Amino acid sequence: MNSLTDNSLMLQVKAGQVEKMGLLFERYHRPLLAFFYHSNGNATASEDLVQTVFYRMLKYRHTFSGEGEFRTWMYHLARNVLADTARKNKPSAHHQDIADWAEKIAGGASADAHLQRTQEMAQLHQAMARLSPDQREVLVLSRFQELKYEQIAQLLNTTVGAVKVRAHRALCQLKDIYLQLDNGSKVQKL
Repeated sequence: MNSLTDNSLMLQVKAGQVEKMGLLFERYHRPLLAFFYHSNGNATASEDLVQTVFYRMLKYRHTFSGEGEFRTWMYHLARNVLADTARKNKPSAHHQDIADWAEKIAGGASADAHLQRTQEMAQLHQAMARLSPDQREVLVLSRFQELKYEQIAQLLNTTVGAVKVRAHRALCQLKDIYLQLDNGSKVQKL
């Protein structure tokens, strides 16, 4: 049953076999959780947004044609959920401990054994938070969610070349911010 493609599963859901949504949830709830967490830094809100995406998949299953990739359609819904939430709420300054959510996203790996990684992840999260929403989005989609540039271009309604340029510029900006934070933390330790 694991050999079923995402598109075929969603087409079955569209045809009324809604129990197949469980398989799609198993495949994509962690990547969606990571997508939202990288976007807003709030673990609880991210879980709620994942549930909203799967609710909308069921609600709008009739719009899935099966011609494009399921992941592209799913992230389109996720972007809409994120935009809707941003319109309704001001960004929350609440950030839970990254170690708790790094463990959850990684599938249960012990965060205690990875203190250095946790600190680096916290610094990366700080750097990501300082990027513009557009820069953060293209990095999350390309690097964390591993979407192809073609998929991102379709999702953002732009060209592949524009996506590549945005991703490159966002990576350069992220690197600069990360290094500034790293230098600042080394100075504080002295």
